[in-house]
Parts: sequence; C-alpha cells; structure tokens
Amino acid sequence: MKNDAHKPGTPLRPIISGLEHPTIKISKFLDELLRPLFDKMASNTIVTSGFQLVKQLQEWSKNNMRQETLFCTVDVADLYTMVPQTEGVLSLKKMLDYLRLKQVGGFKIETIIRLSRFVMQNNYFPYDGQFYHQVRGGAMGSPLTLTIANCYMFFYERPIIKQINNSGGLYFRYTDDIFLATNWPPRHLLKQIDRWNHFDENIKLSENMGSIADFPDLHIENRAGQLYTTIYQKPSYESYYLPFNSIHPLHMKKNIVFTMLFRAIRYCSTFQHYLDEREKLRMALLLNKYPNKFTDEQFNNLLSKLNIIQPLTCNNYANYRQKVIDFPIKEKISVDYGKTIFVHFTYCSSMRTFPIKFHALWNKYFGESPINEVLPILGIRNAKNLQRQLIYTR
Repeated sequence: MKNDAHKPGTPLRPIISGLEHPTIKISKFLDELLRPLFDKMASNTIVTSGFQLVKQLQEWSKNNMRQETLFCTVDVADLYTMVPQTEGVLSLKKMLDYLRLKQVGGFKIETIIRLSRFVMQNNYFPYDGQFYHQVRGGAMGSPLTLTIANCYMFFYERPIIKQINNSGGLYFRYTDDIFLATNWPPRHLLKQIDRWNHFDENIKLSENMGSIADFPDLHIENRAGQLYTTIYQKPSYESYYLPFNSIHPLHMKKNIVFTMLFRAIRYCSTFQHYLDEREKLRMALLLNKYPNKFTDEQFNNLLSKLNIIQPLTCNNYANYRQKVIDFPIKEKISVDYGKTIFVHFTYCSSMRTFPIKFHALWNKYFGESPINEVLPILGIRNAKNLQRQLIYTR
C-alpha cells in the first residue's frame, strides 16, 4: 500500500509488484520505443522537474505577471485507473498519426498497437487466494501505463492549452498534476474548470487556486505582482539522507550535498530564501552525520564549478543565480554496449582505492592491446547488511 499522507483523508493506493508479470518485458520494450516520441510531441506542455517550471515562470512573468495573477494547481483523480483501456491504446495510435509515423524501430504501427492492447488487457494479480483481472485502466507498475496515460491526457488537454495560451496564460502538466498561471478572475477560472470537467467522463479535475502554489517541489508566490520561488517540501517530508558513516563510496555522499545546494540556488529567487534553504540543508546533513568541514567543501566545490568566484551576497545573488539557471545541462551520454565492459565489485572501506588500481593495471596490461578499444566501467554493489538479509526479494 502507498500511503499519500500529504493528501486530505490520507488515501491508500494498492500497488502490486509487476516485476515477474508475463507482459512486463513487452511493456518495457514498448515504453522505451514510445516514450521518447511522446516527450517530443508534448515538449512544450510537459515538465519533469521544478527547475523546468522555474525557467518557464521566470520568462512568462516578465510580461504577464500582475498583482491579480492567479496560480492554480489541478489534480487529475486516479489517472492510471481511470483511463479506459481501449481509448488509452487508441491514444497511442493518435500520437503516431500526429507525428506522421508509419513505423517505429522497424515495427509497423499495427504491430505496436496490437502489442500495446495485449499489455493493457492482460493485467492479473492475486489477492487473498484468488486471481483478479484488471478491466479498467493500467497497472501502476507497468512502464507502458504512464506513456498511455500521458498520451490520453495530451489529446484531452489540447483545447484547454489553446484556451489558456490564447489568453496569455501558462499551462504545464507533470503526469497527473497540472499547473496554471492566469490573469482570469477567480470566478471565471472556476467556471472554466467546471466546463473542462465535462470534456471527458473519465477525467475528473480538482483545483486549488490563489496567489500561492506548490508544484511539484517548487513553492511559488505572487507578491504584489512579483514572482517569488523557493523549495517546497511535503508535510510528510523527512530530512533523511544517505548517512555519512554508511559503507558507500565517498563520491555518492559528495553528490548529495552538491545536488541539494544546486537545487537551492536554482529554486530560491531571493538571497534570504537561499540562506534559509542552505541552513536547513546543513542541519539535515549534520543529523545524518555529515561533518561541517565536508559540507563546506562541497558548497565551495559547487560554487567553483559554476564559476562563482565571489561570496554570494544580497547584492550579487540575482546575477549569479541567473548564470546558474542559464548554466548548460550536460546531456546523458549514450552507452555503446559493443565497446563497453561493466565490472562490478562489492564496495567496502578496504576497497576504497580499488578503482585507481584497477585502471592502472588495465592500462599496464592492455594499453597496447586491441582490447583497449573497449571502455571498462566500474560499478559497485552494496555490501550485505542486516536489512538486505531480512528482506526477501523475488
């Protein structure tokens, strides 16, 4: 059961593991094939992180932010289980037609649709000694379900997006959560949401509007026509990170500090917000046994990598933050499995220097060999601990 403690009424969602389900490999294959196509089709209306929304809001607010501007978050109720199976699969066909594709990855469109229908219509699970067949929606643990739900929502929301954009507003969606920024009067916005609720009997929207909004980990405020943003943490949030004394490589702990402070600079629109978040992070790290010296080193390392050569102050924060926001994001490098070998080892404190020694030996013995064209990549396995011993995984 998934406990959504941050939501009113504390709803429970039953989740069944589908890792051993007969259709899971087909589902993964189709998802890897189709999700990049959806991402391309919906790139202007989908966000996958709060930082993307920060950039969009920042640009939009320059010409459109007013004192009466409303922020509205809209929740789509039970999206995964409310999407009809037949119509959900047909939305994939609509996407492929929209992109004018006849084949994907060497497969005909008819084959992809038949496989997708097979995955959606063959979800079974045991409960209390009996087997059940899911006849509505898709399994939350099946990768293809998200892509189908996204496609279904894309075609549902097109007239809404057009209406919002034509009025100078802003519309973005993150799976089953929608964010709107508009200068409509509150009564008019409520009337429109009620109208949208009648577009499709399977889609039910519930809204929360005002001068303040949280979406998804970003806190947004309209203060007299000025945009303010900072980090949002759900009421159920607990400041638990990988403990510093755990048996994990040091670079993993460095990355935690680096990433969290990087997010703070990106999200926090004022220097005071940044200071508050930095101190919250420092306290959380202390509670997880991170030495202050180590934390400060990572803070300084981040600023150095971002070419911030002066201490951040109230006077220079806005300029430096803008440079951080504009800082180019490195694209994930694709792996050529034909020229790459993965070597895994169990990490422990005595193996700390193993990677350096491994690469030294590799270069020593294979430096002049044709095998040196193969790139060795070291990966770690966590050492066995009590938790891993007590928990049985299939």
